[in-house]
Amino acid sequence: MTTVGLINPGQMGASVGAAATHGGASVLWASEGRSDATRERAEKAGLSDAGSMDQLVEKSEIILSVCPPSEVAAVARGVVDLGFKGLYLEGNAIAPARTREINQMLTDAGAEMVDGGIIGGPAWHKESGTVLHVSGPSAHTIVNLFEGSPLHLNVVSGDIGAASALKMAFAAYTKGSTALLSAILALAESEGVREHLQVQWGEKFSADTARRVSANTAKAWRFVGEMEEIAATFEGADLPGGFHQAAADVFSRQAGFKDQPTPDLESVLGAMLKRD
Repeated sequence: MTTVGLINPGQMGASVGAAATHGGASVLWASEGRSDATRERAEKAGLSDAGSMDQLVEKSEIILSVCPPSEVAAVARGVVDLGFKGLYLEGNAIAPARTREINQMLTDAGAEMVDGGIIGGPAWHKESGTVLHVSGPSAHTIVNLFEGSPLHLNVVSGDIGAASALKMAFAAYTKGSTALLSAILALAESEGVREHLQVQWGEKFSADTARRVSANTAKAWRFVGEMEEIAATFEGADLPGGFHQAAADVFSRQAGFKDQPTPDLESVLGAMLKRD
């Protein structure tokens, strides 16, 4: 039986850990210093508690890193410092250049890395359609790990950075366009013409946009770092990154809705315009 360590059982990470158990793996997490909410997610996912991070690293053949972009380097460095020599899935929304830096850190320490990009929501059910895109020389090891699970796997190429590039390109539109629509509505609200804009857009598009903008807010705090990574990806390709730097600002204004019930559109626009 393969022993897998999951670094962060957040909403996405817990579902990825649970998916690995479908293939017969034993999946560990470390409860030390974690919240009750994290513990509940880990228990729901059927994960086993290794207690501490050093125990998790010592027992794991494969480590899955699913965490916010701001934590990526610290998580990888922590695993390296604990002497990990196995296979590490870097499954986070980061720029390809950062992915290659993490790969270099791990390979210098005697570990292997697979580049991963998750597209879709938490993968509790196959019908959700969540895809883990992977790339790198050991990508098929990760494909085999999730065989028979609710998570769909796709090998992009044998190159580290390719899966991350695909994730960045995809989210550049899906999340970036949501940020743009949020800013457009806030502008129209500020100028007193939102009602007229919505008439011009038409009832269906206006209603769909309002739902999309409001439903996004609980996760907006997570998208700030992702937009910054997308901006860096564009700049690395000698393309303008300003679109997504602005999107990061948009999402930062919505960060106060973290883990809250879906607000009405007026509340979202108030936060966008920094109204009390």
